[in-house]
Amino acid sequence: MGGVRNLLWAWALCGAAVPAIAPGAETEEYLGPCALVASKDGKTLYVANTDARQVAFVALPEGKVVRRVDMPVGPTGLVLSPDGTRLFVTCAAPKSTVLVLDTGTGEALESIAAGHTAMGPATTPDGKRLFVCNRFDNDVSVIDPAAGKEIARVEAVREPIAAAATPDGTRVLVANHLPDTRTDMHFVDPVAPVLTVIDTGTLKPGEIKLPHGSHSPRGLCVSPDGKHAYVTHLLCNFELMPTQVDMGWIHVNVLSVIDLEQKELVNTVGLDDMLEGAGNPWGVGCTADGKSICVAHAGSHELSVVEAPALLGTLVQMFISPLMGAIPDDPTNDVRPPRRIALPGKGPRGLAVVGSKVYAAQYFSDSLAVVDLEAPADAKPGVIPLGPEPELSVRRRGELLFNDATICYQNWQSCASCHPDARTDALNWDLMNDGPSNPKSTKSMILAFETPPTMAEGVRPDAKAAVRAGLDHILFANRPEEEAAAIDVYLKSLEPVPSPHLVDGRLSPAAERGKKLFESHDVGCGKCHPGPLYTDRKMHDVGTRSPFEYTDRFDTPTLVEVWRTAPYLHDGRYKTVKDLIAEGKHGKSRGRIEKLSDEEIDDLVEFVLSL
Repeated sequence: MGGVRNLLWAWALCGAAVPAIAPGAETEEYLGPCALVASKDGKTLYVANTDARQVAFVALPEGKVVRRVDMPVGPTGLVLSPDGTRLFVTCAAPKSTVLVLDTGTGEALESIAAGHTAMGPATTPDGKRLFVCNRFDNDVSVIDPAAGKEIARVEAVREPIAAAATPDGTRVLVANHLPDTRTDMHFVDPVAPVLTVIDTGTLKPGEIKLPHGSHSPRGLCVSPDGKHAYVTHLLCNFELMPTQVDMGWIHVNVLSVIDLEQKELVNTVGLDDMLEGAGNPWGVGCTADGKSICVAHAGSHELSVVEAPALLGTLVQMFISPLMGAIPDDPTNDVRPPRRIALPGKGPRGLAVVGSKVYAAQYFSDSLAVVDLEAPADAKPGVIPLGPEPELSVRRRGELLFNDATICYQNWQSCASCHPDARTDALNWDLMNDGPSNPKSTKSMILAFETPPTMAEGVRPDAKAAVRAGLDHILFANRPEEEAAAIDVYLKSLEPVPSPHLVDGRLSPAAERGKKLFESHDVGCGKCHPGPLYTDRKMHDVGTRSPFEYTDRFDTPTLVEVWRTAPYLHDGRYKTVKDLIAEGKHGKSRGRIEKLSDEEIDDLVEFVLSL
């Protein structure tokens, strides 16, 4: 059974976790709709059901599933060819494929190779190029659809997750998911992800940085006139101690506006109300006239509708920090704040706008929400079932709760706000559990239950205690024990994603050499990081205590999936593993790290990044 689960890692995409085999059951059967796209005539929706490994064809306006097409693995993204005859489906794996479907028959026409964890496909308006985000290769595949093959790779920054082309086809924008910087107290530059801007003629990338404190972009779209791009993400006060969650003290949920002509950020607009957050914005889309921008909120199970003039007009700061979001306030133009619409299901992610109607993929409800923007304000959204109403296992309920901002005080954030996909937001937080002025890097939840204690200083004895402390002191919520227990089950079900440094699932020659060094008595890495968990589960003094630390001894983290958890050390002072070893001389107290040659260091780094 464990071997089967290891093959299903790709289903962790679109913010979902691996649908691991539930306690007391052989399998879990869910659809997990996460992305959708509408035909140009508005008569068909194509829905990526990632958990069921299928694409559903839904006829409109009747809302009936008329075809299901099986995929080799969970689909993560969809885009239509400009003429509407072909559907490109990203199917994520260490060696991903883009499956090309005939939209008339559902027949698979061909399979095109892509990189590690393909998602977020976008086509140029002339249909001559397809761009696909390879999330864990940190690059973008450029595909010639006519030839059915990849012709180039363009470097992104860190975890490219969504893409959109401009109407004139000259540029493709790519949203990177996480910041790619140090985060220690001595680092003074902005900490934020960037948008990669690819010139489709030269394939040269540029960058537009989001505001300081941004992280976890999920959705990206370009306005119909090509003048602006809209990006959903979180914006946080990570430099302040999270003593409260009220009024966006920790997180606000925002939409950033990019001026495409000037290639710069022009506004970041808060989608929350003063006393009620709109947790975890995800999919975003424009109405055909460009007057309204719609945002799905995966954490608060809502749809926001924002008037485009509000995004460009006068903004009023409404939160504790001047670095945070803002709400539109321009009475001279009769601009209104965002309209918030409660949806009937749980976990809305991708969305599509068809005329006056907005369709949102409700991940945990296996359905689509339908919102008519022209309906009366008190009209309730409709529902299109994609299959039977799901019965949530304990594990699935735990996954829902982990991503659910409505269990947080005022709905500001979920567990996934700091731990997207149950991993790390790549930021430092100065939590209250070990005194002030000593921020720590956010830890991944992978193997949390197998590698106690938790927190860098071992403040919590184990993950069970940490889950309950997080509900109490981060979400500021008094939740029943059965909810915490369900989150426990979900976290225990997490499986590592195969490293992008592996070659056909195996160590490269360089990593094999590094493995020998790692395990050697002279170098001694394995003394504190013994396999298979690559941690001795003990506390050690590694010479990194600051004047404000509670102790000089820090928990030895697992090195499993360390390739995706930068920056490194408890305070994020090193951007890369190589910096940690070559500059930080990490491990010198246990072996001869300082005597390694440059080539040996490279081999050692390659092994560590392959875990």
